[in-house]
Amino acid sequence: MEEKDITKKLFSDSSEDDTYTEHLLEQYKLYINSHEKVSDRRQKTNEFFLGLNTALLAALGFIVGKFGDSSVVLVLFALIAGMIICYFWYRIIYSYKGLNTGKFTVIHAIESRLPLSLYDTEWDVLGRGEDKEKYWPFSHIEIKIPWVFIILYIVIFIALLPWENIKEYLSFIFN
Repeated sequence: MEEKDITKKLFSDSSEDDTYTEHLLEQYKLYINSHEKVSDRRQKTNEFFLGLNTALLAALGFIVGKFGDSSVVLVLFALIAGMIICYFWYRIIYSYKGLNTGKFTVIHAIESRLPLSLYDTEWDVLGRGEDKEKYWPFSHIEIKIPWVFIILYIVIFIALLPWENIKEYLSFIFN
């Protein structure tokens, strides 16, 4: 959506009297609060998935240590489930990133009608997220965490595969 379209949609009344400015400021405060709630939900979601993956890995370690080879099939399925969970985690982070981008676009548009454009100025000071020396957006870091777990699950999966049985099966098929 173009900036002029956003502005047109946001500001339907162009008469900027004191009442209009008060309402604008109040709606701005509410919108900032809504942005903060989304950020809080995002953090709780990350905490949930991080805890879930940590618990899953701990449980798998316990099961393998306690039951050894007899638990391999169960563990392999659990590892696949862990990879799927991480993919969903990645998609949720990506969705939150898009939602926050949209919210900041609206915040910047509202600030264009306020005396100070605090968030837009801060974004400029931080190089608009393009200079890692000044600021590296959180989403660029957090979106990599599910992939770290996926790689860990893949490594464990490969390590637990019954390679001797696979070799026998393949030699039976191709001989």
